[in-house]
Amino acid sequence: MLAIRLTAGPDRLDTLVLPVRAGAATDGGETPATLAPTVPALPDEVAAEVAALLPATRLTGRAGETFAHLRPARTPGRLLLLGVGDGADKAWRTAGAALARAAKDETRITLALPVDAGAGAVRALVEGLQLAAYRFRMTEAGETPALTEVELLVADPQAHREAVAAAETTARMTRFARDLTNTPSSVKNPQWFVAQIEAAAAELTDLRLRVRGPEELAAEGFGGILAVGRGSASGPRLVELDWRPADARTHVVLVGKGITFDTGGISIKPVPAMKLMRKDMAGAAAVVAATLGAAALRLPVRVTTLAPLAENMVSGSAFRPGDIVRHYGGLTSESTNSDAEGRLVLADAMAYAVRELKPDLLIDLATLTGANAVALGKRHGALYSENDQLAADVLAAVDAAGEAAWRMPLPADYVEHLGSDLADLHSSPDAGAGSVTAALFLREFTGELRDRWLHIDMSAPSWADGDDAELTRGATGWGVRGLLRWLATLG
Repeated sequence: MLAIRLTAGPDRLDTLVLPVRAGAATDGGETPATLAPTVPALPDEVAAEVAALLPATRLTGRAGETFAHLRPARTPGRLLLLGVGDGADKAWRTAGAALARAAKDETRITLALPVDAGAGAVRALVEGLQLAAYRFRMTEAGETPALTEVELLVADPQAHREAVAAAETTARMTRFARDLTNTPSSVKNPQWFVAQIEAAAAELTDLRLRVRGPEELAAEGFGGILAVGRGSASGPRLVELDWRPADARTHVVLVGKGITFDTGGISIKPVPAMKLMRKDMAGAAAVVAATLGAAALRLPVRVTTLAPLAENMVSGSAFRPGDIVRHYGGLTSESTNSDAEGRLVLADAMAYAVRELKPDLLIDLATLTGANAVALGKRHGALYSENDQLAADVLAAVDAAGEAAWRMPLPADYVEHLGSDLADLHSSPDAGAGSVTAALFLREFTGELRDRWLHIDMSAPSWADGDDAELTRGATGWGVRGLLRWLATLG
């Protein structure tokens, strides 16, 4: 990660970044950029030079615009003008991401913050910088960004330390979730995933970790996790990670789908749909990273994460379409499509949470259906809940974090499609509205927490096809930022 340093006066000044905003509209409708007042004020020479330069740059001040200007044999030797838009947090996050890319060949830069930049702007800026600077490679070959340090020039460094610390923790955990999700499945199986969680948890204090292997899962009745994982040579696991601060007044259970590779099982996927199935554990990565983040930030809320981990493979021992699965707690489901496996492992974990952990709130995240992308495109998760306040609070947190979700319905007339002649439920009904029926199936395992449960189908936004603002091509770590923002409101 980049080193972020708050300072009231830099030791040296090589590249100076100056924020610009949209100016007043002219008669022709144009809004030329203007330099935002900074602390400390610029030397007269630099201020005059920038004022003369701005009209020629054709910058509008839109967030993310950049313009570089060399000043040989002078200090600073390079000016980088950075559009920060309207100064809203979202604009600063976009600006931070653009800056990370524009300055990737520099080793150190200094950004003079505007006098009116608050804690939210600073946090968003740092998140944008850190997330856009992320790269995942399993080889040392190729170009790596040279930028290692960003100085933030402010009047009172102490006033912004908390915002920078929160941003750095959030970015670090998001990057961790991206690493987990990007890792190829030739490396990543349930055992490997457990080892990464163990190593990350060991770096923090007051975290409790329990891992159930196949024998324990069988003894305790986790039939859904066992069914999905039995076709693989790498046996399934159930991770239970608990952050339990002494001053917690609320207990939240987070559940995340952790299919480390999904072939579709006997209902095998076509190759185009299978090639990115290393990302089918992005929900588990998000909830694990959010729990680690809650512990790192010492949030005063108890968070228990359940991550059911399995590979859905094709073999002589794989579960078959039409098999009956007995879930934790006794409910049975008929599965006529082994590619609808995520809901089976989630159902076990959710039933366990309701029966044994008895939390105040239950949230699950899952790369559950392709229908999510059909309905909402690539940037929005599909959010389901019967609790209006819970839905509104999570949506607000997701939006503040720079992620996106849209609330979807849980229509009563679709429930009849969950009926089965052989079992309590049909887990993969052929009724259309795939994301909706999957959510309705999961609701059957929420018991007394039905009105305090929220589900997010985040298959589409878990992956980016290219660089876009703070996102980089590949895994996005979707959900970590939103969950941490929301958890911070519960203390």
